[in-house]
Amino acid sequence: MTDPVIVVEELRMRYRGAARCSVDGISFTVAAGEIFGFLGPNGAGKSTTQRILTGLLRGHQGRADVLGRPVAGWGPEFYEHIGVGFELPAHFSRLTARENLAAFAALYAGPTEDPGWLLDLVDLAEAADRVVGEFSKGMQMRLNLARALVNRPRVLFLDEPTSGMDPVQAGKVRDLIRAQSGQGRTVFLTTHDMATAEQLCDRVAFLVDGRIAAVDTPRNFRLAHGQPHVVVEYRTPDGLCRQEFALSSIGDDPAFARLLRQHPVETIHTREATLDGVFVAVTGGRL
Repeated sequence: MTDPVIVVEELRMRYRGAARCSVDGISFTVAAGEIFGFLGPNGAGKSTTQRILTGLLRGHQGRADVLGRPVAGWGPEFYEHIGVGFELPAHFSRLTARENLAAFAALYAGPTEDPGWLLDLVDLAEAADRVVGEFSKGMQMRLNLARALVNRPRVLFLDEPTSGMDPVQAGKVRDLIRAQSGQGRTVFLTTHDMATAEQLCDRVAFLVDGRIAAVDTPRNFRLAHGQPHVVVEYRTPDGLCRQEFALSSIGDDPAFARLLRQHPVETIHTREATLDGVFVAVTGGRL
């Protein structure tokens, strides 16, 4: 078993003048190749944790290790090994997409990816020579992801990577992130987009008021908080009707059998919890 890529123990951070800690004693680990989701509402402490783990914020208490070393113990070479994509795009707006990636690639001592190949990867090949200041929010976010991959990082820190994208592009970006995990890269994903978290993450942590309320796989959360019922939608002369039955007894339930005989059934599905619903159940608040 390999050592965790990220180790956090009793991590605390209080900004100067703040009444309470933004991050208040959290602990978790992230394995190599894992996509770990850090979920919570705005102000929960997600961005603060990410800034600590990427070396952008100092003054914390507790342990924060990345790639086997305390973040504070790394020098500039730390950024040779990690890729960062923040929610707010940060580019040279007067340069083209290709020029932006070439400029960022020049900052690294190690090998980098070809800008043209990266732009094709994020579906921006046709916009490679357009000025980035003309890009939409979704296009800038895809360029963010390309920039995060330019140095062939071992760890990716991504913040709301599908923000501003239509469903098709968001799906492509999720596939791309999943592929990075398949290549052995570790992904630390901060988001409050439950669809992205549910489709991508191996495990998720729910963060509220600077504390972790629960950590588990999306599937285990759904099973633990779902209801063991099936919902049947069927057609009657009066219109579409809906009825629920206990999952454990539908094989012996005469009402269920009678419904199937007497009415055209349009859908049958189980009542599974969503991550949004799980968050409400675990933390008592809404995203």
